[in-house]
Amino acid sequence: MSNTYQIYLISDSTGETLDRIFLALKAQFVNIEYKVHSYSFTRTENQILKILEDAKKSENSVILYTIVDNNLAKYLTNVSNKKNIPCFGVLGNLILNFSKILNQKASHEPSGQHVLNDEYYERIEAIQFTMNHDDGNLVSDIEKSDIVLVGVSRTSKTPTSIYLANRGFKTSNIPLVNENSLPIKLRENPQLTCIVGLSTEPERLAEIRKNRMSSLKESENTKYTSIENIKTEVNEAKKTFQKYKWPSIDVTRKSVEEAAASIIKIHEIYLNNVK
Repeated sequence: MSNTYQIYLISDSTGETLDRIFLALKAQFVNIEYKVHSYSFTRTENQILKILEDAKKSENSVILYTIVDNNLAKYLTNVSNKKNIPCFGVLGNLILNFSKILNQKASHEPSGQHVLNDEYYERIEAIQFTMNHDDGNLVSDIEKSDIVLVGVSRTSKTPTSIYLANRGFKTSNIPLVNENSLPIKLRENPQLTCIVGLSTEPERLAEIRKNRMSSLKESENTKYTSIENIKTEVNEAKKTFQKYKWPSIDVTRKSVEEAAASIIKIHEIYLNNVK
């Protein structure tokens, strides 16, 4: 019997929520072999039956689902039980319990989190703003940023900015070559908006830069990848952050999501201080 688990992710919407939940779930277990089968926009009994017929072919199938329609969720559970396939609903009990606490019936509408409301359009606007203000562009209106990220080259400024934009934050990022490379608006008014410095360990940064040069198939820029030069860059960046009293985070061992979570917390503190 194969030791590979066949994980069926069944959603009545895009499946984004389920993907993230499974990502967090599998991180808790080591040495697990699995293959993911994702099914989005699953909204009929016929669709479910076809999926379960396929799942039954393996002895190691496991089903995780996010289906808000009670009747369809019950159908999936009942048929899975009949076929002896482990089946787990992710949102069902949570929705039910929340409904009791709020004393309000849930809408049970698929894709409810993707409604084209004001919040959605604000998020799209934040993404557009962030793309236009990447890598030091359009600093003339940098004060419109919710968050400004500052750091030396290859400290994950762009991917972190994009992630923050997806969370609804208008984010600019500024490459820090030296203090004079900062926009004059930030030097004259260091608390213009929420500004966060990104730092990292020089050794790790040297490795990232060398890999970057290699991927671009360009001859190595020795100054750009020199560990001694990088140590100087990082130390000078830290001095700049301290001079302007900007909070900073070390992204060396942080994922983009972890770095963004720390930045959002800093942003909350900033807003509380300016009130």
